[in-house]
Amino acid sequence: MARYAALLRGINIGPRNRIAMPALREALEEAGFEDVATYVQSGNVVLTSGAKADAVRRKVEQVIAGSFGLDIPVLVRTKAELAAVVKRNPLGKVATEPKRYQVSFLDKKLPAKTLTELEAVAVPGEQVVAHGRELYAWHPAGVARSKLWAKLAGKSLGVTATARNWTTVEALLELAGRAD
Repeated sequence: MARYAALLRGINIGPRNRIAMPALREALEEAGFEDVATYVQSGNVVLTSGAKADAVRRKVEQVIAGSFGLDIPVLVRTKAELAAVVKRNPLGKVATEPKRYQVSFLDKKLPAKTLTELEAVAVPGEQVVAHGRELYAWHPAGVARSKLWAKLAGKSLGVTATARNWTTVEALLELAGRAD
């Protein structure tokens, strides 16, 4: 059995794609997942399964479609992968405000051309670092007017992505239990 973080893209932001976390936990437990926990309302689930990560992703997407009628992309990381994201922390020395430090989780590595485009829209002070299937982005002035954030949050990356601020990333790891 392995512990996973399942990150849902684009739920409970505005009036569309609404899913109550208690109902989601119940649906996932009924589907056979164990130790299901959620963190805040924006689609952060930690659960236990004997399946591999890709099978967990597919099953969570199927549960959401079947139970809530929504086609929601899900990105999955093992507890060890999440621990590596936190340990790596390439912008930790400059990213001093956790709510302005974002990690975008990707379904596959970002093309080099897209990373170059992201770096080009970053204003002075903003930074973006790619590592495997994660992008770390520091927005010292916040995300509200950030062109970098707008590009990261959009669908133009060419990969499926969902972002979490550093506070949430650390909370998910804590919820999953730190990897040894």
